[in-house]
Amino acid sequence: MRTLSLICALFATPASALDAQPVLTATTVEPRAFGYQVGDVVSGSVQVHVPTGLVLDEASLPRPGARGKALELRSVVRSSSPEAGGRALTLTLDYQVFLSPAQTRTLETPTLNLRFVGAPREQVLRIEPWPVTVSPLAPIDVSPRRGLGDLQPDAGPPLITTTATRWRLLAEGVVALLLLGYLAQVYLGAPWWARSQRPFNRAWRGLRRLRALPDVDATNGAPRAARAAIQRLHAALNASAGEVVFEAGIDRFVTAQPRFRPLRDDLVEFLRLSNREFFAPQVGRATSPHAADPDADLLPWLIAFCGRCRDAERGAA
Repeated sequence: MRTLSLICALFATPASALDAQPVLTATTVEPRAFGYQVGDVVSGSVQVHVPTGLVLDEASLPRPGARGKALELRSVVRSSSPEAGGRALTLTLDYQVFLSPAQTRTLETPTLNLRFVGAPREQVLRIEPWPVTVSPLAPIDVSPRRGLGDLQPDAGPPLITTTATRWRLLAEGVVALLLLGYLAQVYLGAPWWARSQRPFNRAWRGLRRLRALPDVDATNGAPRAARAAIQRLHAALNASAGEVVFEAGIDRFVTAQPRFRPLRDDLVEFLRLSNREFFAPQVGRATSPHAADPDADLLPWLIAFCGRCRDAERGAA
């Protein structure tokens, strides 16, 4: 009986030792199984208790980057930490959805077979697939409501800011106005002002206003308007010549300014008339040299003579 008991004990020992061998255990944290569309990322993790003596075979890990599948493994992140009786191995797996089904469809992640080598023996841990429900981007039968049909309205052109352009146009317009004003001043204003300030032109405007003066000066009986006209004409002649002009210097004047050559005889008559009016009053009242009546008014002839001098002055005679 003792021998039989010993034999039974010998046979019972290996079985007890086998039962006491460490075993792999795994805990999975599955992602939610619904609410995904094309392009979404599905993340899940597996935590494995690895007993002392076992080591993960790197070749059994899944490789990211496989193309052409509905669910593509993007990354595998591994972390390890010690715990009682071994180590805790955590695998985080990210899948991306590359399928846009016409109808809602349930996919599954690939099955994982993690192999561990070492003592007391090699073991394989199987991780079951995770379900992933993928929805279409749009239903097959789209509502005919505006914006949901097959034909979409044309989008309006994008609006761009025109503030800088408007300010630039305003600045260019101001510069253009300044240039136009300068050109108008140079080619219109300045010549007009120069013409209006010519001696005989100013005298002619003044002579036309003399018609309102009294006809006869009470001092010496001479026409008051005529005396004022002679004074203005003489001042214009002196200003045009740049010196005081007398009858003896009339040839020098017409030589220096040939425009007045056709009026030489009239200039001589005017200077004689001026001399009789202001320097020889004993001769008598000055009259128009071309008037048939010696008592005729002198002012019309002076105005006409000034007009001829003005035309000669501006080159129109």
